[in-house]
Amino acid sequence: MGFLRFVRRCNNYNNNYPFIDRGYPFLHIQSRGFSKAQACNDNDAVLPVLIIGAGPVGLVLSILLTKLGIKCAVLEKNKAFSKHPQAHFINNRSMEIFRKVDGLVEEIQRSQPPVDLWRKFIYCTSLSGSVLGSVDHIQPQDLEHVVSPVSVAHFSQYKLTMLLLKRLENLGFQTSAPESSEENEKPCVKKIFLGHECISIDATASNDYVTVTASSVNKGKRIKQNIQCNFLIGTDGAGSTVRKLIGVEMRGEKNLQTLVSVHFFSKDLGQFLLKENPGMLFFIFNTEAIGVLVAHDLRQGEFVFQIPFYPPQQTIEDFSRKECEKLISKLVGREFGDVEVIDIKPWVMHAEVAERFTSCGNRILLAGDAAHRFPPAGGFGMNTGIQDAHNLAWKIASVIKGIVPSSMLNTYELERKSIALFNTNLSLENFRAAMSVPAALGLDPTIANTVHKFVINGIGSILPSGLQKVALDGIFAIGRAQLSESVLNERNPLGSSRLAKLRKIFEEGKSLQLQFPAEDLGFRYLQGAIVPDSDNAESPPEIPTGRRRDYIPSTHPGSRLPHMFVRPNPKNEETVSTLDLVSGDKIEFLLIIAPVKESYHLAHEAFMAAHERQVSLKVCVLWSTDSAEGVEKGSRAALSPWKNYVDVVEAKRSSTSNWWDMCNMTNRGAILVRPDEHIAWCTSSGLAAGDPRVEMQRVFSAVLGVC
Repeated sequence: MGFLRFVRRCNNYNNNYPFIDRGYPFLHIQSRGFSKAQACNDNDAVLPVLIIGAGPVGLVLSILLTKLGIKCAVLEKNKAFSKHPQAHFINNRSMEIFRKVDGLVEEIQRSQPPVDLWRKFIYCTSLSGSVLGSVDHIQPQDLEHVVSPVSVAHFSQYKLTMLLLKRLENLGFQTSAPESSEENEKPCVKKIFLGHECISIDATASNDYVTVTASSVNKGKRIKQNIQCNFLIGTDGAGSTVRKLIGVEMRGEKNLQTLVSVHFFSKDLGQFLLKENPGMLFFIFNTEAIGVLVAHDLRQGEFVFQIPFYPPQQTIEDFSRKECEKLISKLVGREFGDVEVIDIKPWVMHAEVAERFTSCGNRILLAGDAAHRFPPAGGFGMNTGIQDAHNLAWKIASVIKGIVPSSMLNTYELERKSIALFNTNLSLENFRAAMSVPAALGLDPTIANTVHKFVINGIGSILPSGLQKVALDGIFAIGRAQLSESVLNERNPLGSSRLAKLRKIFEEGKSLQLQFPAEDLGFRYLQGAIVPDSDNAESPPEIPTGRRRDYIPSTHPGSRLPHMFVRPNPKNEETVSTLDLVSGDKIEFLLIIAPVKESYHLAHEAFMAAHERQVSLKVCVLWSTDSAEGVEKGSRAALSPWKNYVDVVEAKRSSTSNWWDMCNMTNRGAILVRPDEHIAWCTSSGLAAGDPRVEMQRVFSAVLGVC
């Protein structure tokens, strides 16, 4: 509640730019976005933003845009929201973004299982058999809120979707199915239209808008509608229709693995694991079957089994509900009478990134799985997409509001594509780490794939399909025989050697990892809507290894603003994060300074430069605990007549240094933060002999892409 009160107080400053009321004729402001003829909000026939795809990325984007005052609507081709759990790990950065959505983080934390029920990955011969090893992926510092104000979460995607829809309803959105729509009803703002599929896109250069043709079935009759929008955002998943219609190709590694995902409930199994060995992932290797069990919620008994799938010798018909129940029993090692199979879905694992994230003069943009698709190792898919939406929302809003030119949207691809490429490589490395475990047990997945290709394309191809299936099953059965207790034990020299290899993999952190703090919080934009660092040489990101690395706070431009708890009121102990100083409800930059004369002068020039460019700026004066007495008087006199500022005091903790030391800066430094909490510019020790006015004019022009 302290954070919410603080945000409301910071967002209720009046008279932010007093010179407007004082009639300074030299401050002429020119809009750089849409002209009046093009203005999104002046023409009800043209939607400002149309989002295709109502998954978490599309819903988060619609929330962020709406909070920034941008009207939008969402089309979703499915007639109902999926109940298949899919993604389930929400990393630190995504949880930080969710803190800007009223009450979302708190509800996730209340609803998710306790951390002790999902902190481990367990490797075993069956859920009731021998445990080959386990890895605890939650370290003490992960729960101490030193590097982030919020911890990671384990929460199924469909549950997250329901919470996002609830937030959209609070913002005035309605969800509409085709059957409940009027025949000629046009998609309008603040509406999610289910059962509406995008079938064509027209974005000719002569138009100021994109025309989308949507198809739906209403009362048995197929209806086509043309919808005009200023911006079209494709968040429609890995098989994105938008991406295909605009002719954007994917680049990377295709068809890494094919699996069948079996969603089922069993409260008895959940209770069994709660008592015996709770965990998030169970990697099961035995003579009858191999698979990975994802425990979405042990208390509710909700699970997904991921099972290797080898088409065309195997078909999805081979995975009937009855067959899946048998497979579950083989992998679990015993039968539970209450197993209820809900859904069975095949899927293919890829590691690809779209060649372009924007198209048609920046009128069409891709985000989430439409722009990149990764192996699930490390949970980068949904999280990277949520961070795409966060990067994109303030930029689209700035263009529509006339603060920046549409060329600002070039920076979306510049910034996010490099992160997508890095995360692709990182998830690939993590996937290969996962494969090292079966390889150590004598089940190298690359050999299995080679055998499968041989059956398809080699000598096996001359056999009838039925015999191909028999041959493939026989070869795999021989491979799984290495997992028998007679082989895999300490008395057998071969088994002992393999178990020793396995222990070494776990001890050295070379198995599948869950958390990547250095990448989750430390990813950095090297070019885009930033002013490159002049104090330090640019250093490219480290090559991904697939191993966990700790986050090191950085204030280099393009980095996320470091977190530290501060007190907005020195008279009480209530704290907020430095990240909370950035507004989620308006396009506003944040300048962080210390209470130093030169920095106050810099702040004056920053206020003027921002005002001239019609963008809001808030100044945060950060007082150390040693100088907290001065905060009583505050910064009113030093910053007058500007009023959009806040004085905060460090909340001293024994485990952290002071703010400027943590940032590797002196207290004469300054940090300019964008609306997405990434650093646009900084100076580590003041401007030396530089002119603050010239520097602030240069900085805001560069970041906003305006003169």
